[in-house]
Amino acid sequence: MVAAMTAPKFKYIYGPVYSWRMGFSLGIDPLNTSVKSCNFGCSYCQLGLADVLPSDRRVFVPASWIVEEVKALPQDCKIDYLTFSGNGEPTLASNLGEMMLALRDVRPEKIAVITNATLITRPDVRRDLRLADLVLLKIDAPDQDLFEKINHPVKGLRLADIIKGIKDFKKTFEGKLALQIMFMEANKAFAREIAQVAREISPDEVQLNTPLRPSDVRPLSQEDMAEIKKDFDGMNVRSVYEEEKKVYQPFDDSSTEKRHGKFKN
Repeated sequence: MVAAMTAPKFKYIYGPVYSWRMGFSLGIDPLNTSVKSCNFGCSYCQLGLADVLPSDRRVFVPASWIVEEVKALPQDCKIDYLTFSGNGEPTLASNLGEMMLALRDVRPEKIAVITNATLITRPDVRRDLRLADLVLLKIDAPDQDLFEKINHPVKGLRLADIIKGIKDFKKTFEGKLALQIMFMEANKAFAREIAQVAREISPDEVQLNTPLRPSDVRPLSQEDMAEIKKDFDGMNVRSVYEEEKKVYQPFDDSSTEKRHGKFKN
């Protein structure tokens, strides 16, 4: 359990939270907007629904401000990954690569990016993501119709383009690539088709999840997830119900809940 910390208050970092995928993860929010900033409006998002934004990259937070807060952390605090996620889609930040390079000068931990992969068709986004040690990419559907039903993307985003972009990125990425899939009632009957998409991408790891944090979508049962896992036979698969859970105490509860959802529930 990470010891509670009363000061300083942080605006751009949150956690650490315990992730069944990464261990103790310090969240880095490169957007820091008052509302969710994303080009998806996923039905299961723990941050709630918000206006879906265009896929335009810009600077939301200067890299130096992120570095200043990370430098204020005690060097001996328990962190396995510095993880870019937060209150929306992190690749919308055009200075994402600059932030990663700057953080490598102040902390020894590996760097992860959790992304919906919508901008991975762009060369500048692929260049930034190549700086990470771990990239977690989202695929929740095997076709455009279900993609739109579950993820509610901004108009013009095509699942086929995203899948091709992921394949192109994998050819040049030297770190670990994980495919994260959120299963719920709306897509559980399509598990076999989604598994085929995963095989075509051939990630280093497949992470099967269901909405356990409070959201508008009910999670699937352990039995449902066990059946779904069978469709991914032969791949390196991790499933949320099978992973260890650990208690953690973030540095700032309110900042963490804003970006990570109601972690205490």
